[in-house]
Amino acid sequence: MAETKKANVFQRLYVGNGAFDIVGRRKRWYMLFGLILLVCIGSIVFRGFNLGIDFTGGTRVQLPASSSSGTISVDAAKETFEKAIGKEPTAVQTVGTGDAATIQIRSETLTAEEVFKLKATINDDLKPNGGADAVSDSAVSASWGGEITGKALLALGVFFLAVMIFLALYFEVSMAIAALVAVLHDVVITAGIYSLVGFEVSPATVIGLLTILGFSLYDTVVVFDKVRENTRGLLGLTRRTYGEASNLAVNQTLMRSINTSLIALLPVLGLLVIGVGLLGVGTLKDLALVQLTGIAIGALSSIYIATPVAVDLKMRDARYKAQAARVKARRDNLARKAGGEAVTGGDVVESTDDESVQAELRKEKAMAAAAGVPARTGKAADVRRRPTGKKQR
Repeated sequence: MAETKKANVFQRLYVGNGAFDIVGRRKRWYMLFGLILLVCIGSIVFRGFNLGIDFTGGTRVQLPASSSSGTISVDAAKETFEKAIGKEPTAVQTVGTGDAATIQIRSETLTAEEVFKLKATINDDLKPNGGADAVSDSAVSASWGGEITGKALLALGVFFLAVMIFLALYFEVSMAIAALVAVLHDVVITAGIYSLVGFEVSPATVIGLLTILGFSLYDTVVVFDKVRENTRGLLGLTRRTYGEASNLAVNQTLMRSINTSLIALLPVLGLLVIGVGLLGVGTLKDLALVQLTGIAIGALSSIYIATPVAVDLKMRDARYKAQAARVKARRDNLARKAGGEAVTGGDVVESTDDESVQAELRKEKAMAAAAGVPARTGKAADVRRRPTGKKQR
């Protein structure tokens, strides 16, 4: 007999037959993502964030990027600021393209005299189109950014509470806790990446951080719904443990999770490339970067964090521990009947010629199909018991 060709990784991914042992190797994922979490938390604590002017306060000066002699460079604007004020600005960047392009200079809070001197120096040295009237300034208070942060934290707390109540009612408490662990994991890693890379944190960043929570939760709920379907009536069966049924659910939704994440990332990438690369809009950059990071991390957490944590919490229940012990005893018994053949993977090896083993497997399949209703086997299941004594009339 010719050997059956082994399915490649893409075929197994598409079929979703449980070929990828994600839940069974959950300790490996815990260690990997735990290490990433430690790095992110360490960066947040010791490195901090590159807070924008909306959080720190300061002065913003804006001028056209074109002049009578050509385009004004960022370096030229920075040198002009240093000449007028005597210190470096916080940030200088070009916003927009073509004739609508402008240069924004951000610095610590300047006095009225310093702002007047800066405008005069810009007009004399850089000669922007429109003259001194085209140079504008604005003072930004740090209290506004603090107010935004406070409201964002309040919204985050309300979100977590609402999610906990909803998932506990729709699924169960263990799944609700696991979903919150995954979402919190996404928030910390996204914030940690901002701290590590040094991206500027603006109000758009905070808003983007809140938007990724819904995506992460949506993907997790899809997986949990399949877990609930696969584990319905599981306590009356001995074919799979709770962890194996959950791993099958992850495999069955794995392709969907990947496709959903890729489709969600495409418009974000477009926003990042077009909005930032072509239009030069800084607000779009802040929003796109946090969404790009959060969607990618959210997809990974729904696969490698949420379901494994739910399994660990569920296996604390003595009923599921006893069911797992019955599964193991059944497999050991079938392995002995099969002549000592080793049992591998999450399911029983069915490639054996032993008729008694095949009968046991057929019985188990019937029980699984009946969602916990036991099937009758043997002659007692086929022959009706006859009454003793006189024939009933």
